[in-house]
Amino acid sequence: MRSLGVEVLPVLDLVYLRNPGISFGMLGGMPRWLLVLASLVIVGILLTWMWRTARPVVATALGLISGGAIGNIVDRVRLGAVTDFLDFHVGGYHWPAFNLADVAIVCGAALMLLDGVLAPSNVETRAGKEPS
Repeated sequence: MRSLGVEVLPVLDLVYLRNPGISFGMLGGMPRWLLVLASLVIVGILLTWMWRTARPVVATALGLISGGAIGNIVDRVRLGAVTDFLDFHVGGYHWPAFNLADVAIVCGAALMLLDGVLAPSNVETRAGKEPS
């Protein structure tokens, strides 16, 4: 379901869109409980990694990713789908609508990539070696 939207800036509209799948609507036909279960398992792994790392940048990135995923899980459990409302576009070209939880996930992933490029390679964690 998509609303027409309200223009906020020439490149940004606020819309109302329900996404029953994951990124870009993929896997929209999967049962909701399966998506929730898979998301919870992934969040559990990320939170374990976050707890074990001694690196604040990695912990922050994993917190952003986990927090965004939890926000989307809450939407999926309460509403049956994730609510997307940010529609960026240039001319007739639209990026798929997204929400603030998605922004947190993308920022966390970008921070992880940046850290992977800029960080020293031999970093210890509380429990031993940093997971790869």
